[in-house]
Amino acid sequence: MTPLPNYRPKQLSLGPLESEILHIVWELGTVAVKDVHDRILSDPERELAYTSVTTILQRLTQKGWLTCDRKNRVYTWTALVTKEHAQALKAYEQLNQFLAVGNPDVVAAFADSLDQSSVDQLEAIAQRLRAVRQAREEQ
Repeated sequence: MTPLPNYRPKQLSLGPLESEILHIVWELGTVAVKDVHDRILSDPERELAYTSVTTILQRLTQKGWLTCDRKNRVYTWTALVTKEHAQALKAYEQLNQFLAVGNPDVVAAFADSLDQSSVDQLEAIAQRLRAVRQAREEQ
């Protein structure tokens, strides 16, 4: 299980193109604008201006997802959060939104519509919660 990272981006929400470019950065590691632009244009059905890629990389930097480094006259970007940590942050945010409903009856009402794999996942979560609670009580 991936723990929550100590570092969190300033803004978690991303648009579709931001998400796509972030996935490219995760896949390639350190990138220049040309790397991302070439990857997107490798799909013959796609068009995207080079300047748009630059704008999105800068926006991801402002949101705290990427860091930018300049060597000579070349800018490169690297992710500050791994893909796994991003998934953990997203799950944490979604869980908090779900729990914000606050009414156990409303939350429990969803139980009737769950398939068996979802019930199994919830049971695994419940077991993990019990283990965490027990470990806290033993401290």
